[in-house]
Amino acid sequence: MTSASDLRFFASSDGDLAYRDTGGTGLPVVLLHAGFVDHTMFDEQVPALSREFRVITPDARGHGRSANASRPFRQADDLAELLRHLDTGPAVLVGVSMGAVLAVATALEHPELVRALVISGGGTNEYEFTESWSRQFQNAQFNALASGDIAAWHDASDAWAHGPERPRDAVRPEVYTRLREMRQRTIGKHTPDEPDHHVPVKDLRTRAGHITVPVLALNGAQDAPELRAMADSIALTAPRGRTAAIDDAAHFPNLDRPDEYTRIVTDFLNGLEQELSARP
Repeated sequence: MTSASDLRFFASSDGDLAYRDTGGTGLPVVLLHAGFVDHTMFDEQVPALSREFRVITPDARGHGRSANASRPFRQADDLAELLRHLDTGPAVLVGVSMGAVLAVATALEHPELVRALVISGGGTNEYEFTESWSRQFQNAQFNALASGDIAAWHDASDAWAHGPERPRDAVRPEVYTRLREMRQRTIGKHTPDEPDHHVPVKDLRTRAGHITVPVLALNGAQDAPELRAMADSIALTAPRGRTAAIDDAAHFPNLDRPDEYTRIVTDFLNGLEQELSARP
């Protein structure tokens, strides 16, 4: 586990961005969190991965301890600015949900900064929920936020942790507690009338064929089918992509099955290092 004293701040062009950096000498690995939460969603992964790799865990703008936006911005540009500041060289971007979208966007917009991608439960921002379960909880989240009912918003948001085919109690209670604590830290930074300054990078799915680095789509097998399909579509379109799934995990596989998620990511990273060392 990391501690509050490990938190650092980068003075970006629009306020401070929070991050942690283990400062190791191995392959740089950047863990990118889901929407409305923060970097602490990877607290189980950081100690294990940092034994071999340099692990960086940022809070996206407007999330956790990072500054809110005061003007239009792209998350991929924020991440690129941070990685150049840290002089990481090409890094492996590991993203869950919103973090997967950010990873793909950065690979397309700033390819010189990216060594490989691991994406879960996301990867594109052009999608539509078609299943009734997904539409139900997406609408419930939207309506709760629109009415200012934060308790109902948390209840609806919790559903993504267990997915459409599992009961709520299939997920450990502490996972829900952590998700709510992270979401509350982020939602507490914003007001209902605040403008949304985020500018999405467009056409991620159709441009995925231009991603030349290795891509692993690592989904929770119990995640909503539309969310699994997002990550898989990127991996199946990218020339060096492949897919994998973690059984009995949904939208947050790193929280649902932290040991298995960490093992698969570590094996992928070790494979990249072997590939690098084999080059003449």
